[in-house]
Amino acid sequence: MARPRSILEPLLLTLLSPILVLMLAQAGAAGAVGSVRLAGGLTLGGLFPVHARGAAGRACGQLKKEQGVHRLEAMLYALDRVNADPELLPGVRLGARLLDTCSRDTYALEQALSFVQALIRGRSDGDEAAVRCPGGLPPLRAAPPERVVAVVGASASSVSIMVANVLRLFAIPQISYASTAPELSDSTRYDFFSRVVPPDSYQAQAMVDIVRALGWNYVSTLASEGNYGESGVEAFVQISREAGGVCIAQSIKIPREPKPGEFSKVIRRLMETPNARGIIIFANEDDIRRVLEAARQANLTGHFLWVGSDSWGAKTSPILNLEDVAVGAITILPKRASIDGFDQYFMTRSLENNRRNIWFAEFWEENFNCKLTSSGTQSDNSIRKCTGSAGTPVMFNENGDAPGRYDIFQYQAPNGSAGSGGYQAVGQWAETLRLDVDVLRWSGDPREVPPSQCSLPCRPGERKKMVKGVPCCWHCEACDGYHFQVDEFTCETCPGDMRPMRNHTGCRPTPVVRLTWTSPWAAPPLLLAVLGITATTAVVATFVRHNNTPIVRASGRELSYVLLTGIFLVYAITFLMVAEPGAAVCAARRLFLGLGTTLSYSALFTKTNRIYRIFEQGKRSVTPPPFISPTSQLVITFSLTSVQVVGVMAWLGAQPPHSVIDYEEQRTVDPEQARGVLKCDMSDLSLISCLGYSLLLMVTCTVYAIKARGVPETFNEAKPIGFTMYTTCIIWLAFVPIFFGTAQSAEKIYIQTTTLTVSLSLSASVSLGMLYVPKTYVILFHPEQNVQKRKRSLKATSTVAAPSKVGAMRSPGLQ
Repeated sequence: MARPRSILEPLLLTLLSPILVLMLAQAGAAGAVGSVRLAGGLTLGGLFPVHARGAAGRACGQLKKEQGVHRLEAMLYALDRVNADPELLPGVRLGARLLDTCSRDTYALEQALSFVQALIRGRSDGDEAAVRCPGGLPPLRAAPPERVVAVVGASASSVSIMVANVLRLFAIPQISYASTAPELSDSTRYDFFSRVVPPDSYQAQAMVDIVRALGWNYVSTLASEGNYGESGVEAFVQISREAGGVCIAQSIKIPREPKPGEFSKVIRRLMETPNARGIIIFANEDDIRRVLEAARQANLTGHFLWVGSDSWGAKTSPILNLEDVAVGAITILPKRASIDGFDQYFMTRSLENNRRNIWFAEFWEENFNCKLTSSGTQSDNSIRKCTGSAGTPVMFNENGDAPGRYDIFQYQAPNGSAGSGGYQAVGQWAETLRLDVDVLRWSGDPREVPPSQCSLPCRPGERKKMVKGVPCCWHCEACDGYHFQVDEFTCETCPGDMRPMRNHTGCRPTPVVRLTWTSPWAAPPLLLAVLGITATTAVVATFVRHNNTPIVRASGRELSYVLLTGIFLVYAITFLMVAEPGAAVCAARRLFLGLGTTLSYSALFTKTNRIYRIFEQGKRSVTPPPFISPTSQLVITFSLTSVQVVGVMAWLGAQPPHSVIDYEEQRTVDPEQARGVLKCDMSDLSLISCLGYSLLLMVTCTVYAIKARGVPETFNEAKPIGFTMYTTCIIWLAFVPIFFGTAQSAEKIYIQTTTLTVSLSLSASVSLGMLYVPKTYVILFHPEQNVQKRKRSLKATSTVAAPSKVGAMRSPGLQ
């Protein structure tokens, strides 16, 4: 197991011998009274933390029963068993010198120097010959110390490291029963060191596996200053980083000599990251206890989820009277076996039969809460059962380490009573983890594993926005609007014809709507259209029936029928605007949307232009103006109308009509309100363009109506046409802001269609009501007024048109 020692080591040993002799002189007295001695042919050394670290300058503190006295008694029991068996070491009796390390590496080193005392004395006999005391007297020579052939211990890794650096100089083998620091696996530095427990690298791997099995990804680490705590945490951090999925919120180190209030400060620091409830603790027994006390004082019982290393294990001393804080703690302990013989041995120890253990009396007082008298006190046999690791094969690898095999425990409180709780085995680890999650119990909901996560999982429809530098922390951002969740980190926009599902985890088709016959928006336009068509039909029927009467002939029968046809088409367009869009319907919309108004305003323009020209001609001459005959009027009207028809036909040829689904028109802020609109491929601009020519005719006709406002009342159609055009202009001036002002509205398709059809119907109703309803009323209800009046000559018209503007006349064809 040992490697060839360096040639510098003998030289180093020679140089250090005088120093070691002086240190031995200082530690000799303390070592003589502070040790357990057993005589034998071969002496084994032993290092045990019988006491805790002392405070306020004292070397040693309180007695440690489990880590100290129990282990020391286990070694005494083992020596008794070996010495009692004649077949194990025939002719050889093992002796021992067992020391208290007081859980402090520097104190342990002073004590351990007695192990090499015999070797140093042998090397320095020549130097002692030259030593003279004051007065010339020779020095007193003590009995030569026994030579220690091997050392068992120590417990704390920091103590083992300190002692191993000295023992290797003298080639003294050392075997530890509890030191687990990974540093001790370095066989080039600790070539005479071995241990029967696995190193912390295995333990750290087991703890990482436990954390991941519990679903935790955000934990803090807590370590006692020294090789054990710092190396354990370092191994845990490195393994968790390599494995991924676990982030370290904080790594806190407990000072070797903590100041008052230090542990309260530790708890406050842990609460800086309250979501990191899992605390990985590599600390000595004393520090564990004080951390639990500080957590209770901070009223944080049940908040932290402890994962303790083998220094906690299944011991009761770290949690004595602190059981409520420790409920749910998961601890790890190297695999061990119970030895019935030791149980019987330890339970029969008493002050009378165990005088070789100089600390047993102190243990007796501590265990039974009594004070010994000169004769001692008696007690019952309620000594706690102890276990050891003997009885199983002991193996070492090439680094002197035992294989990694652990039992996993959880401190559980049955029925919520922490005081009556205990450690329950919940799993094992031997290269792989076997954890029975179903038997775990927690404070709060006993069967639900509490979370220890930086960020809770995002809900469906939310993506993770990672926090820079902390891979386990993120913010959840909702995939809002029309975005849906592609994966846990990405949101994308749904295609144009789709909208996100309610939870934004996918997309679904957007519902398609249109203006239907049963829609409330369609009711007013359809009602106006039906009434208008009914009224127009009644007027046409009346005019046809009384076609040769004076009123019908005076109104210009040919143009009147053209104008009434246009009014009828204007009413009829309402039904095309409400009908379901298709190729035929869209073509009809393009054709008839502007045709009815164009036909109406062309006829009105022709009428007003004719009146104006006759009136103006009469001012200058008695010769009638050209193109005032009925045939000429029809030609002018249809010529003006043909411009609209030719334009629409060219549009139909260049861009064949079809229906489209517009998903942008009702793409509201709330996707649940989004709708696709089935409509014809006509933009707002193209729709207005259909009416643009009609509006131009309307404006021109209005101009002529204004110019003809001075015509005498005997020219009975000039005034009504003027009022018709004024009212129509007002209607369309109101239409424009309403139509374009609702372009961004979610109800655009309904508002614009209703506004357009109602405006068209109103303009047609104005024309019908102003120009033909009075005539129809006279024809039907006052036939006595529907008689021929005497004719006036064009000369008379010229006279009336003179500046005097007196008299009245009627020209042929105007009656």
